[in-house]
Amino acid sequence: MKTVSCQVQSLTPLTTHVYKVLLKPSEKIDFIAGQYLNFIMTDQDKRPFSIASSPNSELIELQIGAFVADSYPMQVIERIKASQASGEAITVEIPLGAAQLRTDSERPLVLLAGGTGFSYIKSMFEYLAETNSKRSVVVYWGLREENAVYELAETTATLAKLGDAKFIPVIENIDKDSATPWQGKTGLVHQVAMQDIENFEAYDIYLAGRFDMVGAIRSDFVERGAKLEHMYADAFAYI
Repeated sequence: MKTVSCQVQSLTPLTTHVYKVLLKPSEKIDFIAGQYLNFIMTDQDKRPFSIASSPNSELIELQIGAFVADSYPMQVIERIKASQASGEAITVEIPLGAAQLRTDSERPLVLLAGGTGFSYIKSMFEYLAETNSKRSVVVYWGLREENAVYELAETTATLAKLGDAKFIPVIENIDKDSATPWQGKTGLVHQVAMQDIENFEAYDIYLAGRFDMVGAIRSDFVERGAKLEHMYADAFAYI
């Protein structure tokens, strides 16, 4: 891990509450897909965010969900806005985490995330596509409402570069009165995965989302054959 200063390249809303941040580090950064960084507010206040970009990218991408004014993530967004306006660099600690992609494995992959946990698995499937991986990959992304969806076309295009990949976004609460109702999968994302995959024993499984969600998925997937030694999530250190 090292401390690196970064210039804010761009700050873009992906939805009403989710922001895409691109940072240009002052030096080349080495990390493994699936790791995270600490955004340094002060020496005593360091806030973790998954890295959404591939290790091959020159820029560091973050996807930050900020739903409440003056919340933990919105304070970071406000700092980024101020840095962008002033040209002053922000500082990060990078890389961190032990749930990174195991690049020496050839096992098929389940990458499953809820909400902005998508950034964790995005780094992985982008890297896999860039390196022409031959592994089988299934990406599940769970969201509460359809208006929380972003970058569906971009994700589909990236995964299309892989020989054996599926992208399955899942909406928990659909708007039945919508003029253009959701045509994809609905319900809880991990339950949809369990409908699709009868036994998880053969898979490397990477998970991101709320701690309670990740804990429930771990229990349910183990009952379906998943091996703990082939399941990865930073949340496992806390639950």
